[in-house]
Amino acid sequence: MDMNSFSPMMPTSPLSMINQIKFEDGPDLKDLFITVDAPESHVTTIETFITYRIVTKTSRGEFDSSEFEVRRRYQDFLWLKGKLEEAHPTLIIPPLPEKFIVKGMVERFNDDFIETRRKALHKFLNRIADHPTLTFNEDFKVFLTAQAEELSSYKKQGPGLLSRMGQTVRAVASSMRGVKNRPEEFMEMNNFIETFSQKINLIDKISQRIYKEERDYFDEMKEYGPIHILWSASEEELVDTLKGIAGCIEQCCKATEKRMAGLSEALLPVVHEYVLYSEMLVGVMKRRDQIQTELDSKVEALTYKKADIDLCLATWESFLTSQTDLPSEEDSEEKL
Repeated sequence: MDMNSFSPMMPTSPLSMINQIKFEDGPDLKDLFITVDAPESHVTTIETFITYRIVTKTSRGEFDSSEFEVRRRYQDFLWLKGKLEEAHPTLIIPPLPEKFIVKGMVERFNDDFIETRRKALHKFLNRIADHPTLTFNEDFKVFLTAQAEELSSYKKQGPGLLSRMGQTVRAVASSMRGVKNRPEEFMEMNNFIETFSQKINLIDKISQRIYKEERDYFDEMKEYGPIHILWSASEEELVDTLKGIAGCIEQCCKATEKRMAGLSEALLPVVHEYVLYSEMLVGVMKRRDQIQTELDSKVEALTYKKADIDLCLATWESFLTSQTDLPSEEDSEEKL
């Protein structure tokens, strides 16, 4: 759908807002293939969680082997996403499916939920693999190749607590200062993202509500067919009519079920994925503003230092000039 159709005031999306990937005409040169499958439930005394098998096949020279097989849980995917955002703060990292919400805990290990998440995780990794920059990230390579214990040890090598606290403090300070000189291009991007996010979130909510109403309508309509069949058994004069109504209801049920399947498979996931991408874009713009603010702060500090240096140089030149203007000892003796 053309975003400009939402509102005549909707700005055109700048090309630089999206990571543009252009491939030249020619054979497929893909050298990294990833599959996420075989979900497996794990029960411990502390928690219950699901792991997924990740099979990687590659012909890249930086890998020690051509095939790897590891198991990862959802928290590992979150770690990878965080590391990618940390290493590439201005790139759009593909979104992950949301973490499971407590209010739906009953369905957490439902087969449909697990399969939906598996597909989303598979798409997440393959989008990274196809990205011209993210695919060569070292943390991504470790994620695909390291066994569970090796990955756990690798995670502990990250920045220490004090370093993370320092990053948090700088981020808060940057958000408090705000951006003074945001370029016009990024102003347009920010306005577009905000408008797009509002529109796509509204569409997502409406789509979810329509699907819920369709589901309620379908559940209620399913009960009417058998009721009319039972009714026809006690009304000899209305047998054909009631059975005909029951048949129509059954056809309506099938049509409604087909329409619901189309919504749940072709519309709802796509719309919600746009919602997740809009959230990612908002995060990218915030990180870009943080970088801009830090740059402005450093430029301002350099300006002050330069002014201090200029003042010191001027003072030193004035002192040297005053020294050359003083009469020498020989001149003083001749005057005497």
